[in-house]
Amino acid sequence: MDTFALFDRGRLLLPEKEADFGEIAWSKHPAFEGVELKHIVTAKDTDGKFSYHLVRIAPDCRIENHIHETQLETHEVIRGSGRCVNAGRVVSYEVGTISIMQAGVPHEVAAGPEGLYLFAKFMPALC
Repeated sequence: MDTFALFDRGRLLLPEKEADFGEIAWSKHPAFEGVELKHIVTAKDTDGKFSYHLVRIAPDCRIENHIHETQLETHEVIRGSGRCVNAGRVVSYEVGTISIMQAGVPHEVAAGPEGLYLFAKFMPALC
């Protein structure tokens, strides 16, 4: 079983709660077609310090150019391939790639023909 599938069915363990990822619903991204998010760790779990999300981008779909004014964002590619434009630099996304987007920096992500699956972390929390 691949890494994404394992995490899609993984578990969150906190001192005060446990959550099975399989019970957390996927939600459609409000702005980008073909992009879905599973909110694993949210602001309420971390006092707003960070959030942690599984992201799946359908084949040949994209997260258009955007900016998070206050959040540093990281991506960890766990399945598929694609590319990210980060502060004007094109970065190839393949399994094992980690990318960091500083707060206030424009970035976009495009999935390749097999789709793109990643962890996205935001500091402070996105939601």
